[in-house]
Formats: sequence, structure tokens, C-alpha cells
Amino acid sequence: MQIVKGEGFVPGPLLAKVNSPADLKKLSERQLEQLCDELRQYIIDLVSVKGGHFGASLGVVELTTALHYVFNTPYDQLVWDVGHQAYGHKILTGRRDEFHTNRKYKGVSGFPKRSESEYDTFGVGHSSTSISAALGMAVASNYLNQKDKHHIAVIGDGAMTAGLAFEGLNHAGSTNTNLLLVLNDNCMSIDPNVGALKDYLTDITTSHTYNHVKDEVWKQLGKLSRFGRNAREIVSKVQLAMKSSLLKQSNLFESLNFRYFGPVDGHDVQRMVQVLKDLKDIPGPKILHVLTKKGKGYKFSEEGNETVWHSPGLFNKDTGEIIKITPTEPQPPRYQDVFGFTLVELAERNNKIMGITPAMPSGCSLNIMMKAMPDRAFDVGIAEQHAVTFSAGLATQGLIPFCNIYSSFMQRAYDQVIHDVAIQKLHVVFCLDRGGLVGADGATHHGTFDLAYFRCIPNVVVSAPMNEQELRNLMYTAQLEKNAVPFSIRYPRGNGMMVNWKTPFEEIEIGKGRRLKDGKDIAILSIGHIGNTATEAIKKLEEQNISVAHYDMRFVKPLDEQMLHEVFATYKKVITIEDGCILGGFGSAVIEFMSDNNYSAQVKRLGIGDEFIEHGEPKELYEEVGLSVSAITEEVLQLINPSKKIAAR
Repeated sequence: MQIVKGEGFVPGPLLAKVNSPADLKKLSERQLEQLCDELRQYIIDLVSVKGGHFGASLGVVELTTALHYVFNTPYDQLVWDVGHQAYGHKILTGRRDEFHTNRKYKGVSGFPKRSESEYDTFGVGHSSTSISAALGMAVASNYLNQKDKHHIAVIGDGAMTAGLAFEGLNHAGSTNTNLLLVLNDNCMSIDPNVGALKDYLTDITTSHTYNHVKDEVWKQLGKLSRFGRNAREIVSKVQLAMKSSLLKQSNLFESLNFRYFGPVDGHDVQRMVQVLKDLKDIPGPKILHVLTKKGKGYKFSEEGNETVWHSPGLFNKDTGEIIKITPTEPQPPRYQDVFGFTLVELAERNNKIMGITPAMPSGCSLNIMMKAMPDRAFDVGIAEQHAVTFSAGLATQGLIPFCNIYSSFMQRAYDQVIHDVAIQKLHVVFCLDRGGLVGADGATHHGTFDLAYFRCIPNVVVSAPMNEQELRNLMYTAQLEKNAVPFSIRYPRGNGMMVNWKTPFEEIEIGKGRRLKDGKDIAILSIGHIGNTATEAIKKLEEQNISVAHYDMRFVKPLDEQMLHEVFATYKKVITIEDGCILGGFGSAVIEFMSDNNYSAQVKRLGIGDEFIEHGEPKELYEEVGLSVSAITEEVLQLINPSKKIAAR
């Protein structure tokens, strides 16, 4: 990886001296406030022109600085949940001068990544894993007799809604591990948080009586410091009695055997340092409730739409104007918006349709239905398993839930798809956004497995549209009463292909593909949006007098067997194309059909190999995995003329 050091981004005088947490510890506590200002400005300078996640990292600048200042990282193990908020952490742990490559091809990852740095103790990208991971580390430290090692999990209040977080809490509370859970409470994930936990945390933070007495307790802790550990025991008893009498609800965490401290202003770095120093000496599992504001320190993100400023793209840091390139010609819509508007259109016709998403209403455009039909669209929080079983419950009562979950997030609810939907053959429509390679988010977010992992489940229809019209028609088909089976529709991130996409609905016969083009020399079978890339490759091949037939299969399950009989009876050379994993995917299904029906043909499968693909621009990644126009063209030429060596891409 060749990196231009710094690429013109100049850190402030204190930040320039910090190449590791050891350098950070050389600063006085008074200097930390200036360092935080410089760190925040460095993030603003860089993200405004390079892009990336923004609001979350600004919100934890002081917390990040205090954690590395107080704890002996990386020996003390710091685990970030999700990782959107870890930019400051990366900059303070030796990656400042390379951070301009953040989320770029072959550059620094946008999320903590174990192979990148010893300070990244656990690789993350999906939410709610930090408690379980940190607890595993803490138990291991006990077993290895590393009693002095601290383990800190930083988790947002949005991530706390997931079942995995509660599972970790439940287990940790029964241990004597040296575990500190920092609850970063900013009332946001990507969209505003929902549910009873949000209301509960709000009650804690707004209880003036409780907070006044709590502050007095912390003051007494300082006054009684000459008594050492006895002082902490006294204060702990006073605090426990105070919580029970003043705020009955505050026993939630303590009922799980966590000692609760807070809430504390997460933007007062010197206060944070003192609190963390005190907590270092308190044994057992404990939770520090920290109040922060997403986008803190940047006027336009503080005053603007926090969802927009989660990852705003490029923007003018001086004016707050988000930079958008205005095309001169009308552009096709994003697939997610086609989903959102089409769902409302269908719901207006069919009063049984409901919409469900786990914490991604703006990301999947279910917010369109939530605004138009608030009683029929639900954001259930970061809880994919619940989203699927909740949808199953709706379906048992004759409703038709459209459950929209990103392809890579759906992996978290696989058991629920099998056990709660497929076995019972319930009419749940799964709309899998972000199918294929999504770009800069990298390996944790690429939607490469859904075709394979849905295909092997009985009773499930598995489909993928090639364009917006096909998406609309598949959604229409899926909600018809005669098609009352589990039905998955996967589509990619980004824009489609059709400017005039809002066409009249047409039913698609389940298991029927389309022959897009006749040909003589070879047949290409594609599934989903990647078929448009195949179309471009076929045009290039025609210029070389190569005659290629093209079939848009539409369905991975059930396959269009009539069409496949036609293909294998006509062609001895066949290429399958999918932007998903080759193992067990669409191409595998085609080869299985060929074998089961005793056909003999030379079949080349193009797709994602047996590996995890890192981050980069989608164009770069599709070139890397051999799914670009040029790569498909070369594969066809190689299959037709094996003696022709494929040029290096």
C-alpha cells in the first residue's frame, strides 16, 4: 500500500506530537481540552473532503481521548461497538498520517480491524458485539492470570436495543471480570432511536433530583479519598440506597449485577479522566453512562439533521453545504427509493401490507411509508431477529409484512428465517437491500451471501430484479394472495437503470426468466442488477463478431427449468454471472441442474470467490473480483478461444 503521508492535512501542534497513546499520556490533563479541539478539527478537515462517517466520531472525541489517557492500551483492551465512532481512536493510535486513505481502496479501514493495528482489539462493523467480545477477553485474562488487565466496551444506546447486547449483559453480570461498559448515550444510531430503552435512559438523564444527589456523592468520593477503598465502599452503599429511593427505574443495570455510574457529561474531558481513574479501582462489571451529542463541535451537524450528518459525503466545512454533483440529464432513482415509493403504492391498494425495518428507515427508504402510513410501518430498533419473528407474527394474522433488511444484516436473523417463517410457510416478503459489493464499508457490509443462504431454505422464493421495473413487478407479485409463501427480493445499493421507472404493475410468473437476446456462440445467464454489466460486455463482444445469447433468470429458486433445458440443448459454452458468492449460489444451482439432467456443457461461473472482499469504490471492487465489463468480456473470449491468454486487469 503506497500512501502519501498526510496528503496536506496538517494536525494542530499537540495532535502532531501524538503518534500513540504513550505520547498522549505525556500531556497534562489541562492540555487535553486543546488536544480534543485539534482532534475534532482534524476529523472535520479530513472527512469534509474525503468523506466517511462523521457525526459519531465527533461525538466521542473527549471520551476517546480520556479512555486512551487513563487506560494502558493496547494491554488494556478497548472494544468499540459498530465502529462508526472510531476515527479519533485510529488517529490517536498511530494512523494519523495515513488516515486520509480512510475507506479508500487498499487504504485504512473505516472500522476497527485487527489486522490493521494492535489497538483494534476486535473487528467490528455490525452493532452490539462489544459486550460479548470484551467479556470473552476479560474471562480469558482471568484464566491467564492477567488480573491487572482492564477491558472496556464502548456501546451506543442504539446498539443496546439488540438482543446480543442483553445476552452479553446477562452473562457478564454473573462474573467477577474486570469489565467496564461505557454506554455512549446520544439518542441516535443512524436514525433516531426508538423503543422503551430510549425512554428509560431519558428518564435517568432527566431526573434532576437523582443527578443532584449523585453529583454530591462524587464530591464526597473526592473528600473521602484518604480512606482509600473504604471510601468507595461507603459511597457505593450511599449511591445504591439513593438510587433505590429516588429513581426506582435505575435498577435495570444493577439487577443484572452491574454497578451503575452516571450519567456523566461525555464532553468534559477532564471530568471524564477523573471518573475513569476512579472506576479503574472498582472491581467487577460496571457501567458508566456517558451523555454525548452526535456531531458535537461542528455547528452545522449539531443544528442540522443528525441522520444526514451521520455520513454526509463531501461538504464545505466553512458553510456546512453538502456537495452534490447535479447531473445535467435526468438520473435513474436509487433502488431503495423505488422500494419505498412502490411499497406505499402497493399498500394503498392492499390494506394487509405492513412495513418493517430494524433501525434503517432512511437507509432503506421505509421512512416514506412511515410518514404516509405511520400505523402500518415499524422501525423495531437494531434487532434483526425480532424484525423477522415480528413479521412472522403479523403474517399469522393474515397480514403481509414487507421486512426490509440489508443483505449483510439479514445474516443475523438466519435462524428466524428458517424456524419462524420458512417452516411455517408464512407470507413474509424479505426485501434485501445492499445486495452485492457495497463499496467503502467493506467486508462487514458486502451483501455477497444472501443468494446462497436463502437458496438452501425450503419453501422460500429467491429472486433478484435486473432493474427498477422488475423490482416493482416482483414486489407486486410477492404480495398477491396466490403467492402466499416466504419471498425474498434482493437488490443493490445505489442507482438503477431506468429514468422512467414508474411503470404499471405486471405479475411475474414465479420461476420464469427472460431471454433478453439470442446468440449463436455462447450463452450468458445472469441474475439481478449485474445483468446490466453483462449487457454492456455483450455489446463489446458484438463488436468483435462474437454472438452471445443473454438470459435474465430473475429467480434463483425456483429456477426456470424450461429455459435451462433450452440453454443446455442449444449451447455447449455457458457463463453464469452473479454478484454474490460462487459457492452455493446461482451458478451452483445451474450446474446442479445440468448434472441432474445429464447435460454436458462447459460452464464458467463468475461471481465472488471464496474470500472476503475489502473496502473500495464499487467499480474498483467489481474489477478486482472479475465482474467488470472488461473482465466479463475477457472471460467470454477465453471460453470461446482457450488458447487466447486473458490480459491482466
